[in-house]
Amino acid sequence: MNDALYEQLISRRPKAYDLPVRILVILVIVAVAVFGMPFIGYLAFVIAVLLALAAYYLIFPKLSVEYEYIILNHDLQIDAIYNKSKRKRMTSLDIQAAEIIAPKGSPRLNSYKPDKTYDYTSGNPSAKAYAIMLPMDQKNVCICIEPDAKMLDHMKQWMGMKMYQD
Repeated sequence: MNDALYEQLISRRPKAYDLPVRILVILVIVAVAVFGMPFIGYLAFVIAVLLALAAYYLIFPKLSVEYEYIILNHDLQIDAIYNKSKRKRMTSLDIQAAEIIAPKGSPRLNSYKPDKTYDYTSGNPSAKAYAIMLPMDQKNVCICIEPDAKMLDHMKQWMGMKMYQD
């Protein structure tokens, strides 16, 4: 058993709308508590607490995301970790089924027109992202990741001439 296993964790940069969403949610909760008090009394406070709990468990964790890439031989699994506590499998794929793996923005990708693009990168414009083009469910899909040098070496072993590092 000479399985090649490698894991990599990428933190997504906060997007431009993350802070305004947090502020807006807090302002709505405070407004419900303050302006609802004269009309419905302490029930407004209870509603505000319920809204705060919903925001804490449903909205705020989605604003802090890390992506984990796990490559085992030629199988790539991508998970999203929300708020450093909840894990969700985003996709699992066989990289040998990919048509091409090349750096994002490479001229080699010009002939591929994906129907759907999934971005699992940090969002950092200076980071080197790679695009994996593969057919999935009768559609062409582009999956963007940010592998480091060691993961690129693992992928190169299985992809051969279909992988470009420009």
